[in-house]
Amino acid sequence: MKYLCLVYVEEALLDALSNDASAALAAESIAYHEELASRGQLAVAHALQRVRHARVVQLRQGGRMTRTGGPFVETREPLGGFILIEADDLNAAIQIASKVPLARVGSIEVRPIARVDRMEVSAA
Repeated sequence: MKYLCLVYVEEALLDALSNDASAALAAESIAYHEELASRGQLAVAHALQRVRHARVVQLRQGGRMTRTGGPFVETREPLGGFILIEADDLNAAIQIASKVPLARVGSIEVRPIARVDRMEVSAA
């Protein structure tokens, strides 16, 4: 089963890292992605550009589109990237996510991928 690991990072913490610490974190992240790929557990992983480059598109009543800058969700840590993994179950996906190096300076949200033909829609 596929799980999406959303990587939330406080950009100020990344900016505060020394060049050496930043390079070490990047190298460790790449090594972990390569390890997951070698085990057949990595589908894709990408970092996102800084939140200042983000735009939010929303469709509201009457189909009117609005576009704003900044992150979509109100969080202290904007979305910084994602890793799409393969895991047997949610517990295995959580174990994989717990080893993502950026979890030390951010948060990793683990979410199962829904198949559109089986997606359930419920009223909140």
